Amino acid sequence: MIIGRRADVLEKTAGELGATAVPADLSEPAQVERVRAVLADRFGSIDVLVNNAGGNVERHGASGGVAERWTGNFRANVLTAVLPTEAFRDLLNPSGRIVFITSIAALRGSGGTSYGPMKAALHPYAFDLAAALGPRGVTVNVVAPGFIADTEFFGGTLDDERRATLVAQTHTGRAGTPQDVAETVHWLASPGAGHVTAQIVQVNGGAERGR
Repeated sequence: MIIGRRADVLEKTAGELGATAVPADLSEPAQVERVRAVLADRFGSIDVLVNNAGGNVERHGASGGVAERWTGNFRANVLTAVLPTEAFRDLLNPSGRIVFITSIAALRGSGGTSYGPMKAALHPYAFDLAAALGPRGVTVNVVAPGFIADTEFFGGTLDDERRATLVAQTHTGRAGTPQDVAETVHWLASPGAGHVTAQIVQVNGGAERGR
């Protein structure tokens, strides 16, 4: 099941994947509860929960003062992960998996915006959740990507110079791809990662270490 705010995008992607699309704003408790009811009715339980919603609202033209900008990124990046996790956690099967997608910005800052701090807030939450759910055999991990090309994150604001700078920060000499992140999540969701929990797995080509 895939969840997001844009029904047209969800339906298109669900058709490609053979998935069930459920439009919802995961920062709204009532909508999260509606999704939980749909999930419980159609599937009954959960094997893997991937919390991938988010984005930097300050980068996409959010206006207002400090409180408005920080609240916007809190809703977009923290509530969209915490609310569904708390609502769905009792539906997780034994040996279930939870994966949070955060960012390299959670580890080294986000250029003065509130995006990095909001993503960083999910790290201790994941650690506490891993301890709480570990006795049930549920693992909880974080994937923190660096620069991933071919996404909507930069909203068309990434110029060639900035792209070259981001690639130059890596040890691998290339941008990351959505497939790099997907394969990491797939491994964390697999039986092979059954003893891996409370970890932050960085997918950034070494960029967090800097040059």
